[in-house]
Amino acid sequence: MSGRIALLEGDITAQSVDAIVNAANSDLVLGAGVAGAIREKGGPSIQAECEAHGPVEVGGAAVTGAGDLRARFVIHAASMPPGGQASPETVRSSLRASLALAAEKGCRSVAVPAIGAGIAGVPVQQAAEVLIEEARRHLAGETSLEEIRFVLFGEQVYRIFESVNDAARIQEQLARMRK
Repeated sequence: MSGRIALLEGDITAQSVDAIVNAANSDLVLGAGVAGAIREKGGPSIQAECEAHGPVEVGGAAVTGAGDLRARFVIHAASMPPGGQASPETVRSSLRASLALAAEKGCRSVAVPAIGAGIAGVPVQQAAEVLIEEARRHLAGETSLEEIRFVLFGEQVYRIFESVNDAARIQEQLARMRK
């Protein structure tokens, strides 16, 4: 793995990164949660770009400018339909599409929330397992990304991601030792 995974408890909208990933719905309407914070702190240009882009399929992603945020882009990971629920498969697919867009744009750093957890309905543990596995898979391939930073809201969510990431690192070390 050439890049690194970092974990941080905090406000994703305050991150100085190339791209912030938004936990989005497929209509790209910036509603509540992470999307609402991005709308509020990033200004109206982000929603305007989302409307100009139009819907994406569930499991896909779209990129817009970052408005007033300290990032160049917002990448909208569409893990659920409007008013619907995410699944582990749509969480994986939307993060995969988001990381591919970030690499396509030449990004070196991205901040990612707990996509699918919370109002989207995927249990935090399961979301963490899927997201960290997908991030590790992406970093193991050809990419411009040097850091995938999971920015998590609340200590409990942070601790769950921390334990999942620690377990993945231990598994990787054991696999190397067996060779």
